[in-house]
Amino acid sequence: MIIYPAIDLKEGRCVRLYQGDFALETVVNPDPFAQAQAFAKEGASALHLVDLDGALNGDLTNFDIIKEIANQLKIPVQVGGGIRSMEQVDRYLTNGVARVIIGSKAIEDPSFVAEAVKKYGKRIIVGIDAKKGQVATRGWLEVSDQNYLEVAQKMAAIGVETIIFTDIAKDGTLQGPNLEQLAAIQQAVPQVAIIASGGISSRQDLEAVKALGVAGVISGKALYNGNITMTDVVEVEATC
Repeated sequence: MIIYPAIDLKEGRCVRLYQGDFALETVVNPDPFAQAQAFAKEGASALHLVDLDGALNGDLTNFDIIKEIANQLKIPVQVGGGIRSMEQVDRYLTNGVARVIIGSKAIEDPSFVAEAVKKYGKRIIVGIDAKKGQVATRGWLEVSDQNYLEVAQKMAAIGVETIIFTDIAKDGTLQGPNLEQLAAIQQAVPQVAIIASGGISSRQDLEAVKALGVAGVISGKALYNGNITMTDVVEVEATC
């Protein structure tokens, strides 16, 4: 299991949101590159970056910062937020980014995911973000009528090898991950590597998610608040 420290980018700064609400923003570091360097120096084996501006407007708003992080650090970086065209996928994956995460566009146009997977294979991740089991899109501002398990099965059928699952109700709350939904998606698509996101609050949560057999877990607020240390990250990874 890989533990991914999360860096959410908004207007060039590293921020945290509460349940994906853009109005409930906390700046955790005005310098995202310095934050990425700190995580890498402390032992992170990979990073999870999200362009929050891009998630809203569909542009690669924070591309230059992401490119700098991806090219200057020696650990792989996965990036999501606003990726809605093959040109955007190409731009990231030819500029140092290891993997890209397709979210809203995967729900709206599965054929786009199929095209991306055909071209880039395992470098394509699909992000499934759910509110009460229904998939949300467009920076979590819109909720579809599609169930997260059904979407996961559609993506698996296309050939997607990795899915990031987020329970939006847990995101940024430090209330613990939704283990029930994580177990359900694991069972629904056993051939897919699942990365858990949302609610991680302690080392015990990392251990609980690991016990499910997921491929990875993303931690943001708990790291910034000190509920989890990078020592915890390194030690838990070492036991996987």
